[in-house]
Amino acid sequence: MVTKEEVLEALKAVSDPEIGYDVVNLGLVYDIQINGNRVYIKMTMTAPTCPVTPWILSEAQRVVEELPGVEACDIELVWDPPWNPKMMSDEAKQALNIDY
Repeated sequence: MVTKEEVLEALKAVSDPEIGYDVVNLGLVYDIQINGNRVYIKMTMTAPTCPVTPWILSEAQRVVEELPGVEACDIELVWDPPWNPKMMSDEAKQALNIDY
């Protein structure tokens, strides 16, 4: 069975093309649940009007479903809590010169 750590590592391959950083370090992944061979993810975008939302969600689903042992991945787009730069990893903040 796949682990949350493996799912997070796979999701690091998905970058927001407008920001140039991955969805995990941007703090866009809120929750991961694994039930057998199915993965359920709650994630958000940096803004509700993000024009690349469909692409990011599709890529996230694709990379997770490519993991051994994963039959399906369902992603729920959520807006609560609202994303803010404080949710980014220290690595991302430093790389993007964001001082929080």
